[in-house]
Amino acid sequence: MTLLSVTDALARVLDGLAPLEAERVAIEEGLGRVLAEDLAARVTQPPFDASAMDGYAVRAADVASLPVRLQVMGVAAAGSGFKQRVGQGEAVRIFTGAPVPEGADTVVIQENTEEANGVVTIKEAGPRQHIRPRGQDFREGEVLLLAGARLGPRELVLAAAMNLAEIPVRRKPKVAILATGDEVVPPGSELGPDQIVSSVPYGLAALIEAEGGEAMRLGIAKDDIESLATLARAGKAADILLTIGGASVGERDLVASALKSEGLELDFAKIAMRPGKPLLYGRIGSQRVLGLAGNPVSALISAHVFLKPMLRRMLGLNEKTRPLPQAILGVALEANGPRQHYLRGVSEWGDDGARIVRPVPSQDSSLVAELARADCLILREPGAPALQRGASVRILPLDGD
Repeated sequence: MTLLSVTDALARVLDGLAPLEAERVAIEEGLGRVLAEDLAARVTQPPFDASAMDGYAVRAADVASLPVRLQVMGVAAAGSGFKQRVGQGEAVRIFTGAPVPEGADTVVIQENTEEANGVVTIKEAGPRQHIRPRGQDFREGEVLLLAGARLGPRELVLAAAMNLAEIPVRRKPKVAILATGDEVVPPGSELGPDQIVSSVPYGLAALIEAEGGEAMRLGIAKDDIESLATLARAGKAADILLTIGGASVGERDLVASALKSEGLELDFAKIAMRPGKPLLYGRIGSQRVLGLAGNPVSALISAHVFLKPMLRRMLGLNEKTRPLPQAILGVALEANGPRQHYLRGVSEWGDDGARIVRPVPSQDSSLVAELARADCLILREPGAPALQRGASVRILPLDGD
């Protein structure tokens, strides 16, 4: 039987997914959120001609011939401007950020002046220097932040400067995580005979939160249909139900059977991917169901390939389509088999700035230490030929996952 390709599987997973509804949050809660609407400035910045330096506000006509002595009429500070007009032969002591007083059209930096007894001597100056004109940064009504932008520190600085206290963002996708297996127990447990620690939910939850979603841990279901169905029902409010383990075809792989009793419409259960061949996808009503293999590497790589794009589509993230980055092989690779292979790799930067990548020694899909060492995935297409050292390969960086 021909297995579904990764490309076709991803197209099915993303089919019909649309951005979630918008909600408004305080700007201090905006980090990592995705804008739901274009945002326009509510103010002009700067709102007045402002001094860019500490010095003296003067008329350019008065400093056309130097040196010149001018009468100091007062002080203009940030938040406390000089309210009178600067006339011929006059100057105002001014500080950075202060409004330039009426009549003045240049600022002389203090290093080029000497003041004594209320008189300042201007030794060096230029016309219309060191003034930030009104609206130099942006003007009221100007659209500066676009829907689909993820808000980081720079975007939040801009939003605050635009005088926005609240911002419209997409609701966080809710992802319910359901681990399965009689053999797995939570971290910190005293391990009994034949038991192992459940590790995958914690990596998946971190990935979900990093991508802007909300992770809901449902716990660990036993290998029986009632236990699986009961915990799945506890996550029915989630946009995505993410199961771990039990997605294959063994006698104890019961996820599909249990979820069918809850209304699962199964789309596919296997794909041409390595690791991660057992990948279950379907729907329970409007809820998307993604069933990952139980091996940690398989689960995390499948989440990288499938769950991330789902979350980004639901957030309406505005991403430019770009090819995967390239790297240079530090070792030769043998020909690939019929499944798309995601090799865990470690990379370094060569003296010429090229990224040099090598597979980790073991590609076993249960080895979490090797996964933690990796900083990228080396993508090998089905049937790809052998490659020599120095060949170019596509990679999926894992930094920040």
